[in-house]
Amino acid sequence: MDEDARKLGEYDTIAFKSVTAAASSFVLGSIAGAIVATWSDVPAVERNVAMPALMKTGRVMGRYGVFFTAVGTAFAAADAIAQEARGTKDIWNGVIGGLAAGAVVGVQANSLPLAAGACASLAAASAIVDASGQATRIHTGREYLPFSSPPPSSSS
Repeated sequence: MDEDARKLGEYDTIAFKSVTAAASSFVLGSIAGAIVATWSDVPAVERNVAMPALMKTGRVMGRYGVFFTAVGTAFAAADAIAQEARGTKDIWNGVIGGLAAGAVVGVQANSLPLAAGACASLAAASAIVDASGQATRIHTGREYLPFSSPPPSSSS
């Protein structure tokens, strides 16, 4: 193993980032698919078909899961490849990832205008998150622990 890989850690590789993004995106997409399937119409009961509503829910969850996986993996892989190729970790890597993810959205919808809009919006969203320091809230300095701290020991 070379020195650079040791410094960055084995969790900072292109493959690891892509695989973890794919897994988490699939889970998130499946949850979104379950929500969409819950609000859609239930198919009529057919002969010789067991549990048609459950089968439809599974298909919708799978479809959304695969789509989210493609978008999430495209973003993570492009971001990691840009970081590796450019040798720096900055806002532009996320912009490149957003462009790649937007392209996947456009290809899936088979629409060039949608692809352009998705590329622009996902790249802008990534730039805003990166520019804000990747924080969604302000650190107040308080720690919330699930257990109480031991009392300070008095040294005699």
